[in-house]
Amino acid sequence: MAGCSSHVVLAYEDAYTYLHHPAVIIGGLFALVALILSLFLILQHLRFYTNPAEQKWIVSIVFMVPVYATESVISLWNPRFSLACDILRSCYEAFALYSFGRYLIACIGGETRVIQLLENESRKRLDLLTVEKFGLVQYMILKTLCAFLALLLEVLGVYGDGEFKWYYGYPYITVVMNFSQMWALYCLVQFYDATHERLRPIKPLAKFISFKAIVFATWWQGVGIALLCAYGVLPKHGKMQTALQDFFICIEMAIAAVAHVFVFSAEPYHFLPVSENRKGMVSAETTKATLKVEQSNEEKPAMVEKTETQVEAPGTSIKESVQDIVVEGGHRVVEDVVLTINQAIGPMEKGVTKIQETLHRKTEADNHHEESEVEVEEHVEQHLLASESHSELHV
Repeated sequence: MAGCSSHVVLAYEDAYTYLHHPAVIIGGLFALVALILSLFLILQHLRFYTNPAEQKWIVSIVFMVPVYATESVISLWNPRFSLACDILRSCYEAFALYSFGRYLIACIGGETRVIQLLENESRKRLDLLTVEKFGLVQYMILKTLCAFLALLLEVLGVYGDGEFKWYYGYPYITVVMNFSQMWALYCLVQFYDATHERLRPIKPLAKFISFKAIVFATWWQGVGIALLCAYGVLPKHGKMQTALQDFFICIEMAIAAVAHVFVFSAEPYHFLPVSENRKGMVSAETTKATLKVEQSNEEKPAMVEKTETQVEAPGTSIKESVQDIVVEGGHRVVEDVVLTINQAIGPMEKGVTKIQETLHRKTEADNHHEESEVEVEEHVEQHLLASESHSELHV
């Protein structure tokens, strides 16, 4: 039996060695395509940085593809870096999900405009903005904490990546992240349901699909590969499990990069409204259409012209664009994280205060009860002493 097991191990080792180099080459080519397309798209947004409120979050979302592709190639090339790459990928994934939520808010016109929009509908809708922000930020915080917890458990030798055993940390972290991710997804869907009419100009459905396909599909893909390996459907030995995940991500990131070129195109930001014209070149686009008009019971052709005036945006400094993304975007993230922590701590503080007040009232009641018992005992003693005195006088 031991000899058979060793033969299986050797077979898996040989298969991994045989497939590893071709997988690195193929995965590297797909990753290179993803990098070139994504970086080109990012540079386009930085070059025509005409709407910072939206574009700072678009750049953060698109940059997820280079991060995923680079870390997956490194992990595929050298499995020793797989856990570190997975942690970095998880941290940026959490930030990208937060950025997507902020992008939707920016497209509506900012938080003030969203509040006005939801306030006109109902109070329940108004609370949705708080729920959406809390759901995304809690996922960002929890995902980051779980990533570093996984690193700590790995150092201690009790993480067990891909092992569904009770004495390893992997299954517990997977369950926690599953619930957190589902809550974040639910918050996004609810927000989309309430605001999809206002988001129609940006074609939100395509953006939702392309983004979710990266974040949620890759997560469930990793869990699915781990389950298949655990049940023996796929080889579990060595680094085959992480290698499969990294190889698939390299291919998927190339597909995602192509989708982003169309879904998060920088072309709408090449032009400014006429009222914001400063030094841009004004161009007019005339559209002609032929319609049939009914006149005196007869259909006659009529020509309709529509002229749209566009102002070509002047190029912006890439340095200034990056500075705005880092400074302003970072400031917004810190504000939301602090707000979310306060929102989470607030109910806890109220709960602790309520418990303390309950204990205080119970203590006071106990003290009052003890004082009452002492008074009763003193009254009884006084009554007994009075009875004894009366008995002595009677004698």
